[in-house]
Amino acid sequence: MAQGIEFISIDDIKKILFNGEKLSFSDNVYKRVKESFEFLDKFSKERVIYGINTGFGPMAQYKVSDDERIQLQYNIIRSHSTGAGAPLPDIYVRAAMIARVGTFIQGESGVHPDLVRLLTDFINNGIVPFIPEHGSVGASGDLVQLAHLALTLIGEGDVFYKGERQSSAKVMKELGIKPFGVHVREGLSVTNGTSFMTGIGLVNLFDAKNLFKWAIYASVMLNEIASSYDDFMHEKLNQVRRQEGQQKVAKMLRDISASSKCLLKREDYLYKNTDEQKQSVFKHKVQPYYSLRCVPQILGPVLEVIENVERVLVNEVNSATDNPIVDVENQTVFHGGNFHGDYVSFEMDKLKIALTKMTMLMERQMNYLFHDRINGILPPFVNLGVLGLNYGLQASQFTATSTTAECQTLSNPMYVHSIPNNNDNQDIVSMGTNSALIAKRVVENSYQVMAIHFMAIVQAVDCLGIQEKLSMETKKIYDEIRAFFPVFKDDTTKYQDIEHVQAYLKKALI
Repeated sequence: MAQGIEFISIDDIKKILFNGEKLSFSDNVYKRVKESFEFLDKFSKERVIYGINTGFGPMAQYKVSDDERIQLQYNIIRSHSTGAGAPLPDIYVRAAMIARVGTFIQGESGVHPDLVRLLTDFINNGIVPFIPEHGSVGASGDLVQLAHLALTLIGEGDVFYKGERQSSAKVMKELGIKPFGVHVREGLSVTNGTSFMTGIGLVNLFDAKNLFKWAIYASVMLNEIASSYDDFMHEKLNQVRRQEGQQKVAKMLRDISASSKCLLKREDYLYKNTDEQKQSVFKHKVQPYYSLRCVPQILGPVLEVIENVERVLVNEVNSATDNPIVDVENQTVFHGGNFHGDYVSFEMDKLKIALTKMTMLMERQMNYLFHDRINGILPPFVNLGVLGLNYGLQASQFTATSTTAECQTLSNPMYVHSIPNNNDNQDIVSMGTNSALIAKRVVENSYQVMAIHFMAIVQAVDCLGIQEKLSMETKKIYDEIRAFFPVFKDDTTKYQDIEHVQAYLKKALI
């Protein structure tokens, strides 16, 4: 549960984002945050510590007087609120706030406990800061986006509340929430870290897991439609390839298809003295196309990428990613680069590549259904009307193919596109938020292709009349889609149908 926690799990994040659960932390969390704050407050009095009595970035060589230290913290918030572009949708901002508070509860940042309480209040009350998409190079973390977050915490800037964009001060006053007053280094702490790339990455992760599940179901249904021999998913076949993801995918396929009456046993048709063996040219393919037969080998690596993305992001949420790091145990402060976003950037690049390959697989499976000379059992474009007069899903393939092609272009890595900036203080950067945003676009594209694919699948099932031969699990999906997307013969507009199927596919997240 998300109540009284000390470690933020992936389940906690999902419940808060999608199920409306509230976030609260244990007394022990507030105790260690308080100890960190009190130590830094005392330790910083007669020592030079970056961002407390020095300037920021390349300005760190300039000493800041004691009577200007608090103003320094406000200056970084206001000066770095320079984002541009469309505001990030609410769910990504909420995920980023969870990631930000996750840094502070480690007790390594020297922030006042009230900052944790305020961020928690924002999350639990549905206050969503206005955060522009563009501005981060992902090196000192997401400085610009986090500055916009910090701006709202001090009662400035805008937030979205109850569906409206309003001033932060107005919403906080309405809810009886007091704006945060800087104590020692909270301006720097809030603006310095990987929380926005991590927050966007978390939402991408949930979507990727959901899309992967649908790719497994689609692959089973394709093989049911094709009456494939089932040994491509056999445990022994996949076991001898020592790849864990492949073996997991094969098991998923076996579990889902266990009750299917569509799949064939090779031993019953080709290993016994049957009429099938006596043919000189086999009407039924001895081995199906790769997009049907190689699903474990193609989706296995995708699964392993998704699993590793989850591991990295959960670690990132529960890490201190600002600078400097306050070490209460050893009574010192360390200066370093925990804000550097390479871990998240690399994982987001890998995730978008994996999702693009999965989307390519779905598009190729769709092409199998649409291409009558390839499948040999269906009319062109699963057209159940009059050929030549009606067109089935012919034009829908254009949308799926062009969208898949865009994913392929978007899959070029962002991780290696470092551009030095900040007077070359940031001489190598991660571009982590850009990578996460591009992965977000790939996710959105993947849902579109997947929606069209399932429209084709259920049309093919009706064309062949195999509804009652499907496995229990795939029949359930068929029935659910057909409940709002009925079988069609006449030509009708399909853009709304695509939207409705997308909404159905996304419902599994909630």
